[in-house]
Amino acid sequence: MISGLVQILLFQSLGEIISRFALPTLPGPVIGLVLLVIWLVLRKGVDEHLALVADGFSQYFGLLFVPAAVGVVLFLPQLKANALAIVCALVTSVVLTIGSSALVVRFFSSKISDE
Repeated sequence: MISGLVQILLFQSLGEIISRFALPTLPGPVIGLVLLVIWLVLRKGVDEHLALVADGFSQYFGLLFVPAAVGVVLFLPQLKANALAIVCALVTSVVLTIGSSALVVRFFSSKISDE
């Protein structure tokens, strides 16, 4: 279990270093996650220690969203002031996502039916 946790922390630290010196616009944990996924693809699998730690973390994902919800409440006055713009952006993005997903499905389903 310790080696799985060390792997996760190592890749997060590498991501933080890369974020600090090379890609400051990307968050370090995101870079670390991408590096970890690349590492796992190159190794062609997940070892049991890393899987054990990942399973342990995934049981508590709900708690990880509590700080984000508190942060949203902190900016409630700004959200109220810009509610119309936020709702318009959300509705537009949902409609565009559904439309583009439908086009991709239609494209790939026609390719599959042609074969």
